[in-house]
Amino acid sequence: MATGNDKLLAWDYVAIAIYFVVVLGAGIYSLFRANRGTVSGYFLAGRLMTWLPVGASIFASNIGSEHFIGLAGSGATSGIGVGAFEINALIFLQLLGWVFLPVYIASGACTLPEYLKKRFGGTRLRVFLSVLSLFLYIFTKISVNLYSGALYIQQSLNWDLYLSIGILLLLTAFFTITGGLAAVMYTDTVQTIIMVGGAGTLAILSWKEIGSYANLERSYMMAIPNTTRLVNGSTYNTGCGVPRVDSFIMLRDPVTGDIPWPGFLFGQTAASIWYWCTDQMMVQRTLAAKNLSHAQGGVVLAGFLKTLPVWLLVIPGMISRVLYTDEVACVDPEVCQAVCGSESGCSNVAYVKLVLNLMPTGMKGLIMAVMLAALMSDLTSIFNSASTLFTIDIWKRVRKQASSRELLHVGRVFVLVMVAISVAWIPVITVMQSGQLYHYIQAVAGQLSPPVAAIYILAILWPRCNEKGAFIGVCVGVAGGVTRMILEFIYPAPPCYEEDNRPAIVRKIHYMYVAMILFFVTLVVTVVVSILTKPEPEYRTIRTTFWSRYDHTERADEMDYDVGTKEPLRRDGTEMGDLCTLEQNNSLEKSRRAI
Repeated sequence: MATGNDKLLAWDYVAIAIYFVVVLGAGIYSLFRANRGTVSGYFLAGRLMTWLPVGASIFASNIGSEHFIGLAGSGATSGIGVGAFEINALIFLQLLGWVFLPVYIASGACTLPEYLKKRFGGTRLRVFLSVLSLFLYIFTKISVNLYSGALYIQQSLNWDLYLSIGILLLLTAFFTITGGLAAVMYTDTVQTIIMVGGAGTLAILSWKEIGSYANLERSYMMAIPNTTRLVNGSTYNTGCGVPRVDSFIMLRDPVTGDIPWPGFLFGQTAASIWYWCTDQMMVQRTLAAKNLSHAQGGVVLAGFLKTLPVWLLVIPGMISRVLYTDEVACVDPEVCQAVCGSESGCSNVAYVKLVLNLMPTGMKGLIMAVMLAALMSDLTSIFNSASTLFTIDIWKRVRKQASSRELLHVGRVFVLVMVAISVAWIPVITVMQSGQLYHYIQAVAGQLSPPVAAIYILAILWPRCNEKGAFIGVCVGVAGGVTRMILEFIYPAPPCYEEDNRPAIVRKIHYMYVAMILFFVTLVVTVVVSILTKPEPEYRTIRTTFWSRYDHTERADEMDYDVGTKEPLRRDGTEMGDLCTLEQNNSLEKSRRAI
């Protein structure tokens, strides 16, 4: 077992301070690079970003502290299989760049809710998906980020988990001093360089400890914890804590595998399309590019960077199990509780153990700073996106005459409510998916996001899809996903030394198969309902489908009146996305007057 000084020393704190100075400097620099006085300047960095910051920002926005903790933890528990999610991202980033993004840009939308409004009209689909996004933000992003960051602080400084969460929230508020997407993207670029450099250094040190890939294969399969506690008169470490026989296979058996290959190819695909091609946080980075070529260059770069976590996070997590077997691979609830405060297992401390024991003084602090900064960057982005969704797409529907001051206060209060719900949800995270953080994220997303992916695919590729079909289809799909998710929470997986008495629908049907079923059910329902109901007006499909992206015909909703009602269109910019369209229209009008 490797040993070392597992505490942060003075030079580590100096590294943390220097890191934050550099990141804040990049943020201040960005203030002079984009006009934050306009909507497109603030939310889309003036649409002046080149491929490098676009790609780096996509990667940094995706790789947060939950990836450092979760990918390494899953690698420690079940082997290299979790790396399939990272390779999967490489493919679907290109789908974003060459299929979805050209349509988003051609439509002139600044946000995905605005795209839906242009494609379908109406508000109920937009509001429904906004509410769903808020649930996903709370249960797969905010709570997970808080837990993973707090776990790192807890292991580094021996602080209480919930005290660490409080410190994180205070730091997030304190460091949110620069505004706009430009600041985020420039700091993300710096962060990506340091993240890859720091994680690469730790990966090299980890390989130095293990020697070779052949040694890892042999040592990992022998990394069984010393369990002496008796259950019903017999030891249980013959089945518990023993590495999976398929630990070095990425896509696994369709029935017994934890990553069944049919479920991954057809079920995880839907969840990946949602995350990479239809989630506002990811897509917003590409919309900030100066043109489509730079946006596509950015997704190519991000796709390359997404192949690195297999080597920088997953395999080091496997090495951590070899080096610190009794702690990382513990199965005795009492031992696990003493090690990491969770009876379900301590695989989530795998990466932290490597950092604290292998990294030299100073580098420990740098890695900690990167993880905390990634966490805070994610949280501020999520808080901003979520509060915007709630105030603009939900609260404003309830309170149509709400003043700007009221919306501002409501947005702030809603952030506090989200934080409270997320903190209350953390105890559930610690026991779901046997304590594997990354599998928890994928399980929740896999049961809620496939219907959303199906709707966006049909919206972009099938002009006949209408609002009624999309709304009924997504409602049916999400209802099925919520039902399955509730069953998983009611019947969590038991510890490996207990008999699994869960209902067959939970025990035998992998969440990836559920995702696959939900995806195809949503497609079928949407298609059938769309065919049986009236099509959308023809102007709705102008520049909002893949086949009409080059159509330069003027849309009715871009004129001065609506062709259906003959009433003047409202042009006061009351909605976030519409402000961007209004801004573009004003710029065109100024150009015409100048000519």
